Amino acid sequence: MATKKHRILFVDDDTNLLAAYSRQLRKRYDVETANSGVLALRTIAEKGSFSVVVSDFRMPGMDGLQFLAEVKDMLPDASRILLTGYAELDVAIKAVNEGNIFRLLTKPCPPEILVRALADGARHYELIISERELLEETLKGSVAMLSDVMSVIRPDVFGQVSRMTPYVRKLAIMVDDPNPWRTETAAMLSLLGYITLPEKLVRRVNLGRQLNPGEYAMFSEHTDICARIVTRIPRMEEVGRIIAYQDKLFDGKGLPQDSVAGELIPLGSRIIKIVLDFDRLQQAGQDKQEAYSSLTKRGGWYDPKILEAFKKLLGDEGRFCVRQVAIDNLQENMVLAEDVTLERNGKFIRVLARGQEMTRVSIAYLKKYHQNFGISNIVKVLIPWESEGGEGGESTEDVQAPPEDG
Repeated sequence: MATKKHRILFVDDDTNLLAAYSRQLRKRYDVETANSGVLALRTIAEKGSFSVVVSDFRMPGMDGLQFLAEVKDMLPDASRILLTGYAELDVAIKAVNEGNIFRLLTKPCPPEILVRALADGARHYELIISERELLEETLKGSVAMLSDVMSVIRPDVFGQVSRMTPYVRKLAIMVDDPNPWRTETAAMLSLLGYITLPEKLVRRVNLGRQLNPGEYAMFSEHTDICARIVTRIPRMEEVGRIIAYQDKLFDGKGLPQDSVAGELIPLGSRIIKIVLDFDRLQQAGQDKQEAYSSLTKRGGWYDPKILEAFKKLLGDEGRFCVRQVAIDNLQENMVLAEDVTLERNGKFIRVLARGQEMTRVSIAYLKKYHQNFGISNIVKVLIPWESEGGEGGESTEDVQAPPEDG
């Protein structure tokens, strides 16, 4: 299979020199050229990523250092090479100290030196991309592993997280969260510390029961335990901080006990706090409208802007249909419309709770229970009305979303 060519961008006000670069290097690289910094920035905006960007230093308007500083912001992974016919020491020092260049070459630059610099720049770009992909896979694997542990040890907690995560994901987008993946990841892991708590204590918290001092002290440690676990994973420091502040009230009260309040609380923490409390109110027996109304009566607890966005999100849920689906046909992101239960000696044991979002892990979990314990092969899931597509032969029921709280 042919190796994909690296994309190289040359920037110089000498159009003859640009044409020479294209002729000499087009067999080896995918070459783009621009005769000014402004035009080059437009090319990057329109044509996307480049492995290497080579710029002349002396150009009218925007010089090479200014241009490569802009490139650093737009293409942080690209190798940046500066060409100059004025090999002043201060230019080289400034370029290196500002971190805007990978290599400094003098003009006229012998072809063999330029070719070697381009090859080195392309390899440097490949290394950065490979390291990022490795970190991303490590991150995804770590999150999946922790979720798997939670699903096995505490399926009730896993179900709670599964109900919360879709709301958190949508809210993050609605309030323009600059790092929604961090917020969603924090939500997925936010209750990991629950596995250290007695089930009885978790139930009391979710039902809104009063905790005695000993119970409260035990419960208050769960976010710190979770945050310390998560921050040990590469690139998860900010996710850990979101988790650490998930129980912090907007007015600064709550945990942790420090001076952080208002918009100084991580945005992801403020989002998770609303959704987590909303889920707890529903577990205590309130419907969606009642739960949202209860949130609005807690003065100083929540970010007003996020709370208003949550009201819109609940109103926008619209109509859903309940669809009966065989376990083998379940897909990720489907949501259970009713509890999945197992009958034993006349008693019903809940396997997965209503409202849980289907994931790879939970689908495998249901398949195992069906094969080994004989639970029903048919489960009911919520499907957005517009996704139903008018398919016949399926049993469906309409589910009306709650009206907005006035």
